[in-house]
Amino acid sequence: MKKRKLGIIGGSGLYKMEGFEKTKWKKINTPWGKPSDEVLLAKFGEEDICFIPRHSRGHKINPSNINFRANIDALKQQGVTDIISVSAVGSLKENLEPGKFVIIDQFIDRTFARAKTFFDEEIVAHVSMAKPTSHGLSNCCEAALKKLNIKNQRGGTYIVMEGPQFSTLAESNLYRTWGADVIGMTNMPEAKLAREAEIRYSTVAMVTDYDCWHPDHDEVDVSMVVQTLLKNSANAQKMIKEIIKTYKNYSIENDPANDCLNVAIITDPKLRTKKTIKKLKNIAGRVLSKK
Repeated sequence: MKKRKLGIIGGSGLYKMEGFEKTKWKKINTPWGKPSDEVLLAKFGEEDICFIPRHSRGHKINPSNINFRANIDALKQQGVTDIISVSAVGSLKENLEPGKFVIIDQFIDRTFARAKTFFDEEIVAHVSMAKPTSHGLSNCCEAALKKLNIKNQRGGTYIVMEGPQFSTLAESNLYRTWGADVIGMTNMPEAKLAREAEIRYSTVAMVTDYDCWHPDHDEVDVSMVVQTLLKNSANAQKMIKEIIKTYKNYSIENDPANDCLNVAIITDPKLRTKKTIKKLKNIAGRVLSKK
């Protein structure tokens, strides 16, 4: 099996990582343009890891303008096989109070203004998203949160809205009728692209507020969110360090991301041009290079 390497994508409030050694911010070019920021290469214990701040350091990128394809391509170039995605979310359920972490296992994608696939020219691929997160990585996240005594819920559905505006009350109430647990703006198409790149993916969603359905949060604003973000980001860093130490102990056998492109590409090989194969070499070179 390919040597495993962990990548972390940090969301709101997680713009840098503390306590790492041999750190270097590396500029990486991709066929899809520039990633959100340079990629932080670092060492923690015996593990080499990569970190990318989703909104760039200082939070400069609107959710709709994140170059998700470049972020995933850049991590794949660095040999990343497993991604832990950390993001801030609003809660759609009373029992998911601010400060609680949710290990996501399902998504509902309500975004509409984003490029959602690497396979948008000439070569067509259809990957399965029935199980969008890695069971093994999620097991690791759960164990880390339990060890650190951080309140958490294993399993939950994340509604991904376009943003950058928060929900209307009608939208918030609608999503609650769907049984969704949390709402945010960033994990789609990130999860879909990670799957296309055959990278195992797990999301830990950090609750910052109740969405506007809640009578105490009917006017969600940034100042309300930031206070909880600061506490959450400290806990997230502790969680990530524990995950780095232990993630290789958790089985990823039969993970849906493993070799998923073997059965996904439908385009006749005779119709694939060198130009497109070159563009996709980081993402799908393993299968496209085969005769």
